[in-house]
Amino acid sequence: MPQPDRISALGIGDPAGLDEDLRAIYAKCVEKLGFVPNVFHAYSLRPAKLRNFIAMYNELMLAPSGLSKLEREMVAVTVSSANRCYYCLVAHGQAVRRLSGDPQLGEMIALNYRVAPLDRRQRAMLDFAWKLTVTPHLIDDGDRDGLRRVALSEEDIFDLAETAAFFNLSNRMASATDMMPNPEYHQLDR
Repeated sequence: MPQPDRISALGIGDPAGLDEDLRAIYAKCVEKLGFVPNVFHAYSLRPAKLRNFIAMYNELMLAPSGLSKLEREMVAVTVSSANRCYYCLVAHGQAVRRLSGDPQLGEMIALNYRVAPLDRRQRAMLDFAWKLTVTPHLIDDGDRDGLRRVALSEEDIFDLAETAAFFNLSNRMASATDMMPNPEYHQLDR
């Protein structure tokens, strides 16, 4: 049975009515991915917020960091698992499959990251992201010290926390709007 045939319960903006810079981003997505991610369509209701979302996403997920792109995607999936965010589990689970070359890793992290074959650093990072998501008020020096023990720098810990925080926001927006992932994600990198 396919997922609901909509992008967002709130509708989407008219792509033709978007400013040139956003239309160029859409065209680049089609060129690179073959489609425009539905999160962009959902955010197109508020073009200024779409620009902010894209800028923040690009800074967190694509800019240089002591965290690899795969590790950042693993954080996205772990946070999305805790929040049961369908959109992000599907979209970022696909990114984990692509970046890892492992068609099972995304699903393992989505369902229970603790069963995934992770190294000590990755396990500590995902433990921190999970705790920051489900019990943020319990984060303390011991949690940060645990990350330092697996060789995360202060900057890495900052990047980890910011990535987890961003996906908590994204998950809540996806849930609030009942955002559906692009169907193409389901078939990619299997």
